[in-house]
Amino acid sequence: MTDLISMVVAKYNYWIYITLMMIGLYAIIAKNNLVKKIVGMNIFQTAIILFYVSISVKKGATIPILEHGHGPDAHHVVHAVDYINPLPHVLMLTAIVVGVATLGVALALAIRVYNNYNTLEEDKILAQIREK
Repeated sequence: MTDLISMVVAKYNYWIYITLMMIGLYAIIAKNNLVKKIVGMNIFQTAIILFYVSISVKKGATIPILEHGHGPDAHHVVHAVDYINPLPHVLMLTAIVVGVATLGVALALAIRVYNNYNTLEEDKILAQIREK
């Protein structure tokens, strides 16, 4: 039992990401308001980005810049395990930009839906669509 508790405490960040993902998924599935669904989508995206950044962390590693790559010390052996892989971080920066763009488009579409149907509630919008 204590092994389970120590494992949960040691991996607390993963539990936070799972909780955030479930909150976002719940908001996307269970809420009827379109803005709440959009906020849930944004929470879900943020949890995934935090997860990817956290799994790419290396303790004791440094940034991948070679200090002595040229000159007389050019034969210095580079060990890949001593450096952080920048690719996950770069990809998550791209994901943040895509997330902001998606949020902007989704909110713009929500405004258009509100202008056409005078509501953001999914049930009322679907009822108005069926009436037409």
